[in-house]
Amino acid sequence: MQNVQVTRTTAGNEIDQLNSFLRGEISAVETYRQVIDRLGSLPEAAELRDCMRSHEHRVMRLREEIQRRGGTAAESSGPWGAFVKMIEGGAKAFGPKAAIAVLEQGEDHGRNDYQRDLGALSREGKILVEQYLLPEQLRTHAVISRLKRMLP
Repeated sequence: MQNVQVTRTTAGNEIDQLNSFLRGEISAVETYRQVIDRLGSLPEAAELRDCMRSHEHRVMRLREEIQRRGGTAAESSGPWGAFVKMIEGGAKAFGPKAAIAVLEQGEDHGRNDYQRDLGALSREGKILVEQYLLPEQLRTHAVISRLKRMLP
């Protein structure tokens, strides 16, 4: 009986971790949306929209995985939402380079979360992160880093 309880607790912890990743991805989508609304006329906006779509796909994938495991997927960014509101104000007050720098900080944070928390996941969870979530995170991070270097 104790073995069943350990398995449930482990599964619950993993669902909590996946929900943490999900809230970060929801926050990323919200942040990209704010920056795109502000910078939508820049030639780089198409690349920003592509990065936002990547984060939207990660949101869908994480929600599906959490539900498949019997958990309840987060619906909002939770505490991340406050960060998004702060960024929204900053993005409106500053220029394109500052707004892109904020996105890069978010991409750094997402990358670090995936890498740091990988060891706490089951084999199945590690496969999801290593084969889908982290490669996409690294790709969008590279795009934003390049855009930041290009802007005057």
